[in-house]
Amino acid sequence: MNYLEFLKSKIDIAKDSGFEVKKEDINPILKPHQRDAVMWAIRGGRRALFESFGLGKTVQEIEFCHQIIKNKGGKALIVLPLGVKQEFTHDAVEVLGYQKPEYVRNMEEVKKAQSNILITNYERVRDGNIEPTYFKATSLDEASVLRSFGSKTYQEFLDKFKGVEYKLVATATPSPNKYKELIHYAGYLEIMDTGQALTRFFQRDSTKANNLTLYPNQEDEFWLWISSWALFCTKPSDLNSEYSDEGYELPELKVNWHELPIDYGEESDKDGQMVIFNEAAAGLKEASKIKRESIDARVKKMKEIIEESPDDHFLLWHDLENERKAIKKAIPEAVDIYGSQDYDIREQRVIDFSEGRIKIFATKKSISGSGCNFQKHCHREIFLGIDYEFNDFIQAIHRCYRFLQKEQVVIDIIYMENESGIKEALEEKWKNHNHMVAKMIEIVKKYGLNQETKAHGLNRKIGVKAVKVEGNYYTAVHNDCVEEVRNMQDNSVDLIHTSIPFGNHYEYSANYNDFGHNQNTERFFEQMDFLTPELLRVLRPGRVAAIHVKDRVLFGNATGTGMPTIEPFHADCISHYKKHGFQYFGMITVVTDVVRENNQTYRLGWTEQCKDGSKMGVGCPEYILLFRKLPTDKSTAYADVPVAKTKEEYTRAQWQIDAHGYWRSSGDRLVTKKEIEEANIKDLQKIYREYSRENIYNYDEHVRLAEQLDKEGRLPAVFMVVAPGSWNNLEVWDDINRMRTLNTQQSRRRKQMHVCPLQLDIVERIINRYSNEGDLVLDPFGGLMTVPMTAVKMNRRGYGIELNEDYFRDGVGYLQQAEQERDSPTLFDFFGIDNK
Repeated sequence: MNYLEFLKSKIDIAKDSGFEVKKEDINPILKPHQRDAVMWAIRGGRRALFESFGLGKTVQEIEFCHQIIKNKGGKALIVLPLGVKQEFTHDAVEVLGYQKPEYVRNMEEVKKAQSNILITNYERVRDGNIEPTYFKATSLDEASVLRSFGSKTYQEFLDKFKGVEYKLVATATPSPNKYKELIHYAGYLEIMDTGQALTRFFQRDSTKANNLTLYPNQEDEFWLWISSWALFCTKPSDLNSEYSDEGYELPELKVNWHELPIDYGEESDKDGQMVIFNEAAAGLKEASKIKRESIDARVKKMKEIIEESPDDHFLLWHDLENERKAIKKAIPEAVDIYGSQDYDIREQRVIDFSEGRIKIFATKKSISGSGCNFQKHCHREIFLGIDYEFNDFIQAIHRCYRFLQKEQVVIDIIYMENESGIKEALEEKWKNHNHMVAKMIEIVKKYGLNQETKAHGLNRKIGVKAVKVEGNYYTAVHNDCVEEVRNMQDNSVDLIHTSIPFGNHYEYSANYNDFGHNQNTERFFEQMDFLTPELLRVLRPGRVAAIHVKDRVLFGNATGTGMPTIEPFHADCISHYKKHGFQYFGMITVVTDVVRENNQTYRLGWTEQCKDGSKMGVGCPEYILLFRKLPTDKSTAYADVPVAKTKEEYTRAQWQIDAHGYWRSSGDRLVTKKEIEEANIKDLQKIYREYSRENIYNYDEHVRLAEQLDKEGRLPAVFMVVAPGSWNNLEVWDDINRMRTLNTQQSRRRKQMHVCPLQLDIVERIINRYSNEGDLVLDPFGGLMTVPMTAVKMNRRGYGIELNEDYFRDGVGYLQQAEQERDSPTLFDFFGIDNK
């Protein structure tokens, strides 16, 4: 496989794993858009149908299962929300003319069943003994229950359904708020691992765990990938402009927001400050208090709305048990259902309301918000309160607001004055949902249901038009580093210093050439196999490649271990470079702040470790891996062009200190323990590091000091102030300034921050130790050009290669600035004074 073929193999289009079904073999009762969707899903094998309410997902799910059983044998299982099995039974028998699906509660009933298509509820699968892998095909109706990553339902279903050959999910609201939730379906369908998809399409916040947002420049690619395994449809003409939309026009929707005033009492917060009223958006505690204290006022308003329209049927949505009781007290004729009620009773009451035998029905969104169809006799809904759960909210609205609804649907939403922030959040999520659906429909209309055309649409992401900017002391290239290094001369580089990407932890550009754009670590090293031999070729014999790396945290919800583990990325790198002929001769450890790291990963949490100390790991340091290209003359192993220093510029004294690894700070005496205890927090980190270097270490004393600082409120939760200092500063560097990167200047200039900036301290030491003045220093992953910029400042020549256009442009600016400073004459130059 050549390099271009490798890049093309990265294109992420969900592969078809099913089979072709002819149009004439599909049940003729299905409408054209339903037929097309079923054929597409069967061909794919594992697919999602994200279709608007009323487009006929029920018959499509049944036909999907019927065709697979007919062609491949076995049995099929459809998993339903409570209260909708009667709809599937009706559609299967009365509409499609198939055998009645049997409802099953456990595996004993499954094995005794005579039907080929069986139905059950989510609770039976999650909490019972039903084994999905027993079935040839499965379908999840109203699969939005999987939307919450990490929930019990999602985790259970991910494991239980793994390996089912044919899988379908169907829902009208696939992503209620954050687009990244869509990829949970991809994980369930086994299209792509959830953790891998998160790092493929979403940029991370390096200061906060799990704070990911979709890369703006990868939005089109993200939606194309989604559309390769998920079908969005709001009306028949979305799939084919020739299909009629008759009967698929939604009725008018009227939303009434009822804001109720609050009592302005005098309360005090935890600091004793008077507050006029609690703000619900401040937190769960405040929101819950507002809910509890306003029940009577909200129920009173609900009753007023009902009494204004005595002939209408009403659907009353509530969340709290006390709300249900208050509704029953104020409106005795209302029929209610609740979680502890017998399943059969609950289901019968749902059926009675849907068929018009019940006029006022009180239920929770968590019970009846998905799957139920109440449009035949009801067009009025009242929400007794609001919360942030948009998916439950929009699903509940569409129990009545559906195709074929003949009346104007009126939604009355009751909320308190101090819940306005929640109202605004719901409206914003509603807007995001509409944008998502519109974006997907646009892609469906552009590419249709053909996977090949979608793959072609992604090919434009491969390759880059090379741009080279040269100065007196630097060369900066916007290009794929593999292609660029291939054009460099043999033995032309004196030092290689770089920070290599993770295999799939970050992506630095919207381009398949990006080394961070790989499925896993193995694929990353496959791409590195094209680069590393070229780096060895261009490096002078005997010279050094200093590779900055860090091990990677693997989270339990992605690995299935339930606990964070560590991928030994630095060890994999050592093996990789040795495989390609580099000689490994050492490793420098750069310690990191474990408190800051925990704020980014949550894997070393104090609370969790108190619950079970066996989970306690350690912080992940960074490493500088040192490799060397063998010199021509191996008898002495000196480099062909040695990194030589005179004894005048590199004195015996400096050699002894470097060799001993003890680098003292610029203080004029040792600090005392008392001075440490009395120091300002901002100075504690530096002072304690020096103290621990100069004194015999005592663990118990170390803990006592930290505890005393904590009692005094001087032990920060965001960084570590009493980190032990290193006694061997040759192998372990504990004094790297983590904030001293080009991101500091990027932030000041309001430009794009680099996701993995390389600290300037590291670069300066490596260049000083392993190169001569005038040497050429190469960084194939140039980023903001930290390495070549530092080389210029240290009287070397820099060579940086970067694929990300924004980083490249900003990096050139830093290089030009460094060169200008180097060339600018000083006062000493005019007088011929050596100012070194």
